[in-house]
Amino acid sequence: MSGSNFFSSILESSTLTGTEFLICTICAIVCGLVIALLYNIKNHCSKSFFITLSVLPAAVQMVIMLVNGNLGTGVAVAGAFSLVRFRSAPGKGQEIACIFQAMAVGLAAGMGYIGIAAIFTLVISGLMLILNLTGIGQGNKQERVLKITVPENLDFEGRFDNIFDKYLDKYTIDEVKTSNMGSLYKISYHVVTKANISVKAMMDELRAGNGNLEISLARPVTGMDEL
Repeated sequence: MSGSNFFSSILESSTLTGTEFLICTICAIVCGLVIALLYNIKNHCSKSFFITLSVLPAAVQMVIMLVNGNLGTGVAVAGAFSLVRFRSAPGKGQEIACIFQAMAVGLAAGMGYIGIAAIFTLVISGLMLILNLTGIGQGNKQERVLKITVPENLDFEGRFDNIFDKYLDKYTIDEVKTSNMGSLYKISYHVVTKANISVKAMMDELRAGNGNLEISLARPVTGMDEL
């Protein structure tokens, strides 16, 4: 394929030949494998999802070739694809983006635009990989959730400020609740720890101030970024 017709369709007529079908199918399969492999580099990917990304472009390409400009068939196929959403569990935003990418590649391959399918695969998958490697959007790595249990007769307001100023850059109270029939308070803080602090030293000082009751320091739990 020369540079002048790299972005042109290889389907020269309404009649599909075996060679054209084979070329489009191979392109769709290769692009699907590239999408799946690049997604798997920096993401947890189940075998089922890996296989889905690999074969989805070829499946969409086959459907588009069978429709071949028939409006009624196209509407029926679109309705069938819409049912997939109700037969699957919600996924992360990036997973859904990869599925749309695979479908777009399948559409391009099904219409014979081999060059467009290949370039789109490399550009979008490469962009996702770069964004994953750079860690953009991950937030502050020093963010933690600190939970401290204190007895009911302890005035916890301002009790730990000196310790917090020593070990933390930022702290706010997210939640205060009672426990054990009201005999204990459980305080949840959203904190940003200073770099290279001794977590053990901080926990020991907090234990001395809360009567050696339960204390926990953990990374914040983020919900699944469902769409």
